[in-house]
Amino acid sequence: MADQRNVEGSVAQVTVAWGRVEKWLHAHAPASAVLLRPAAGDADIAAVEETIGVTFPPALRAWYRLHDGIDDPEDGKSWWPAGFLPGGQGWYRLGQLQSAYVMQTRDWEREPGRIPISCTPDDMWHGLYIDARPDEPSYGNLGRWVVDREPDLIPESTSGWPLQAWLTEIADALEKGRCLIEPDGWRDEDKWPALTVCGGLTWVAPGEEPQSPEGRILLDGPR
Repeated sequence: MADQRNVEGSVAQVTVAWGRVEKWLHAHAPASAVLLRPAAGDADIAAVEETIGVTFPPALRAWYRLHDGIDDPEDGKSWWPAGFLPGGQGWYRLGQLQSAYVMQTRDWEREPGRIPISCTPDDMWHGLYIDARPDEPSYGNLGRWVVDREPDLIPESTSGWPLQAWLTEIADALEKGRCLIEPDGWRDEDKWPALTVCGGLTWVAPGEEPQSPEGRILLDGPR
C-alpha cells in the first residue's frame, strides 16, 4: 500500500509541476511552448518499452503522458527555444528516446536500464537520463550521459534527483526567476533561466563571455 501511495504521489507531483512549467512557457516563452508535442498514449509508451526491454518508472511514464517530448524547430528557425530544460537540454520524443537507448546500449556498450530523455538540441554529445533499474537506489532519478565517459547521477555522489522533484524545482526556478537549486541546497549558478530574442527559454551561465545566445534576457526575479 505504501509503495502504491508513493507511485500515486510521484505521478501527481509530475502532473502539477509540469502544469506550472507549461503555463509559464505559454506566458513567457511561446517559441518553446509551441514545440511541445501531443501526449504519448499508453500504447506508444508500451511499444517503446517492449523494444528497449525496459519499463518506464511511473514518474517518467506520467511525464510522457502529458507530452511526447518536443518537435524540432521549423526550417530556418532558431534552435535555442528547443533547449528549454536546464542545461539547455531538448526533451526527446519517444522515437528519439528509443534510438538513443539502442545506440548507447549497443554501440557504446553502456549498462542497460538508463533511459535517455534529452540531449543538447541538434547535438548528440551529452544529455540527461532517468534510471529505470528497479533494484537500484537511484531508480526513477536523474543522471547525465556523455559520449566519452560513463554516466553519472545528478547531483554527483548521491542517489540522484527524483524526476518529479526535478520538475518541481524547474517550476520554482522559473516562477521565482533564479538559478536551479539542487536537493542538497547547492545553487547551480551555471543554470539560470533566460529568454531568447526569438521568444524561447534556455538556461545559461550568467558570466560567460561572449554571451550565448546573443541578446538573451536573464531572469532575475518573479515574472
